[in-house]
Amino acid sequence: MSNILIIKHGSLGDLIQANGAIKDIKDFHSNSKVLLLTSVQYSYFMSSCPYIDGVITDKRLPRWNIFYLSKLKKLLESYNFTHVFDLQNSNRTNFYRKFILKKPIWSSTLDTLSPGQKKKDFDKDGVLQRMEIQLSKSGIKTKFTKNIDLTWTHSDIKRLLKKYTNGEYILLFPFCSKRHLNKRWPYYKELVSKLKQNYKNEFSILTAPGPGEIDEAHKLNTKVVLVNNEPVNIITLINLIKNAKFIISNDTGPAHICSHLNKKGLVLFGSHTSPNKVSIGNTNFKTIQVSNLKDLTCGNVLEEIKKNLN
Repeated sequence: MSNILIIKHGSLGDLIQANGAIKDIKDFHSNSKVLLLTSVQYSYFMSSCPYIDGVITDKRLPRWNIFYLSKLKKLLESYNFTHVFDLQNSNRTNFYRKFILKKPIWSSTLDTLSPGQKKKDFDKDGVLQRMEIQLSKSGIKTKFTKNIDLTWTHSDIKRLLKKYTNGEYILLFPFCSKRHLNKRWPYYKELVSKLKQNYKNEFSILTAPGPGEIDEAHKLNTKVVLVNNEPVNIITLINLIKNAKFIISNDTGPAHICSHLNKKGLVLFGSHTSPNKVSIGNTNFKTIQVSNLKDLTCGNVLEEIKKNLN
């Protein structure tokens, strides 16, 4: 039995989007052992994924840390991988290709480009389309790459929900990475007040903050969903989304989950990227894009919520 390596370090939304591609790779290499190289914070979550046979954790320490890279190289070489599917396509993984995993056959953006095509032009296409092209050029049938199946993430969260709501709820994701504050819409607190005025007797208003977001979440006057005063894990987060009546989110990891679960909701975009490029948005999970999120008023968002909630 040969060993196959898939590399996808993150982020959360990117890993969710890669689930279909991972399944296609496993289906094609059904007689091989398929392992995933990912970041520490996603290793536990992805260890439950039925499309892989194991997870290898990469601490992603600086590349000048020769001791760590030597240790990682030795570990990866011990598996004698025959193929590497690079779904991250980053400078780091290109470095791994050149210096850590030279022997396996690689599939990456670099192997996908047409003659004369530049990576920056290829990257203008949507994420799912790029993965589909990459796998197709590697001979992989792409049945699930654009049709992501998250049924394996099901978990019963009834007991948790009873603590925060007696019925249906609207779920907010008002945060984003501190490295990309331009993705954050600044009027969520005002929106919460408007939602309570308009839907006081119909829906609870919930947020599910991530690490480092709990204090800010409490300032929004929503019900803050936690487990033992800590952020919920990714499986629980996905099921909170599955059970929500409506979701409003910035362009962040949970928005990818909402989109691929075809949930009713809105995702708010500034000019940092486009919904098409990150493969977010469909008939239920709609997008609003403006040049500057500060110019998107609470009234505009509330109007779209009223149009799409019922």
